[in-house]
Amino acid sequence: MPSPYRALFVTPGTRSFTAAGFLGRMTLSMASIGIVTMVSLLTGRYGLAGALAATVALASAVLSPQVSRLVDRHGQRRVLRPVTLISAAAMAGLLVSAQQGWPDWTLFVFTACSGCVPSVGAMVRARWATVHQDAPRLLHTAYSWESIVDEVCFIIGPILSIGLCTSWFPEAGPLLATVFLVAGVFWLTAQRATEPPTHPREHHGKGSALRSRGLQVLVLTFTATGAIFGAIDVVTLAFAEEQGHQGAASLVLATYALGSCTAGVVFGMLHFKGPAARRWLVGVCAMAVSMIPLQLVGNLPLLAVALFFAGLAIAPTMVTTMALVEQHVPRANLTEGMTWTSTGLAVGVALGSSAAGWVVDAAGAGRGYLVPAVAGALAAAVAFLGYRRLRPAPQREGTGADGRGTEDDRQDGHGHADGRGPDGTDADGTGEGAPARLA
Repeated sequence: MPSPYRALFVTPGTRSFTAAGFLGRMTLSMASIGIVTMVSLLTGRYGLAGALAATVALASAVLSPQVSRLVDRHGQRRVLRPVTLISAAAMAGLLVSAQQGWPDWTLFVFTACSGCVPSVGAMVRARWATVHQDAPRLLHTAYSWESIVDEVCFIIGPILSIGLCTSWFPEAGPLLATVFLVAGVFWLTAQRATEPPTHPREHHGKGSALRSRGLQVLVLTFTATGAIFGAIDVVTLAFAEEQGHQGAASLVLATYALGSCTAGVVFGMLHFKGPAARRWLVGVCAMAVSMIPLQLVGNLPLLAVALFFAGLAIAPTMVTTMALVEQHVPRANLTEGMTWTSTGLAVGVALGSSAAGWVVDAAGAGRGYLVPAVAGALAAAVAFLGYRRLRPAPQREGTGADGRGTEDDRQDGHGHADGRGPDGTDADGTGEGAPARLA
């Protein structure tokens, strides 16, 4: 392991909560594609499969930020365990109703109820923010490490989920995803030493973390970005089936995650100068451009190559997003703020998977890759329009409801209007200094 990453795990407890977070996050990469695979195998209806994947994503988008807000106030252990059990029970109901051929509406009811699954990635990142709150370079590396873990999940998860569904029984993928979720969350919440401190209601100010205009830009952009991911999952599965190799879809999707993982490893060892917002904008645009070659592929090997290069822009963009969240969200709402970005992705996945499912049913898998291309263009447009809201602004008189100043009035956490700390480092937490870290 390169030395910047080795230094992360000197603090006791970090290895354990990282391992637990990895296990709990496997459901993120397995559940949605597992539902699509299960339903398509049982019914042959990609439209229904995409709609169910959209339903679980939308339900998660609505419920996960509320779960994270409760976590900020009451702690991970008290909140995560009961909501995880509710989600697991609902997923069990979905599997039974699908296997028994119950009416479609029962599938949607159970799928919606399963959406209260907690954002395990946000919980782990909040622990890193607590452990390394005074070490900005380590925190940048920690966020890069978490992006690597995310992508490893997306390399292994689809292979497991699709492979089990196609070679064992159709419900096997979502079933294993649920087991991973329960085991990971209960293991994570058993670790009390690294659990972030709670913040009483009066420390949260009025309203949601989403009142931040900078966070609004990140969430809207990630909604379009999520549509890319959701569409690629569904279309790639259908494309592989048209090619006569449905089981190979998991391997092709793994190359997409492998590209992101590779970029994340390198990105975590680098330290950049200049504002994080600029790097974020470049990353979003690179993701949009990478969708163009997908329109030209005609077989699975070429698709795998195109997806690998498309994946190179993902992890750096995600890492920079976490730094920007810390700049624009109060510490008392940090878990909620991180979850809102995941919520944007979830909404996008819902829209993208649903749209892609209908396009595939109507025009075939080849046309389906138009959906992520349109989503990428939309993400780039939103990023350009909202870029000014992400740049640090000098502080003026007056404070917002959270006591930190309004969005446009904030300095960075060290009180320097130019976004630099006392040591001259930048405020994005990527080696050029720490993001704003106000309690």
